[in-house]
Amino acid sequence: MGVVKVNTENFESEVKSSEVPVILKFWASWCGPCKALAPIFEELSSEYNGKFKFASLNAEHSPELVSKFGVMSVPCIVMLKEGKEIGRITGSVSKPVLKEKIERVLQ
Repeated sequence: MGVVKVNTENFESEVKSSEVPVILKFWASWCGPCKALAPIFEELSSEYNGKFKFASLNAEHSPELVSKFGVMSVPCIVMLKEGKEIGRITGSVSKPVLKEKIERVLQ
């Protein structure tokens, strides 16, 4: 499935109405750690295909969603199930750390 690009217009259909839990990454074009996290996020989207939907939201283009989720810095990963937050990671993390967090949510 890959990573779905999310914005204000498609947030409801892609995230809130998702039948599987969503891992939503907030990022910005000027953010170095965000760029480093991008390939890891893409790899994990393949590994967890069908178990999670991986979504990416450019914080610069959707300030109302940044505010709604209380995102204070990027990268920020918010895990959601049925539209409700079930986990959060702020800052850049390695693939093993992100996988561990995902596995905990799946349990």
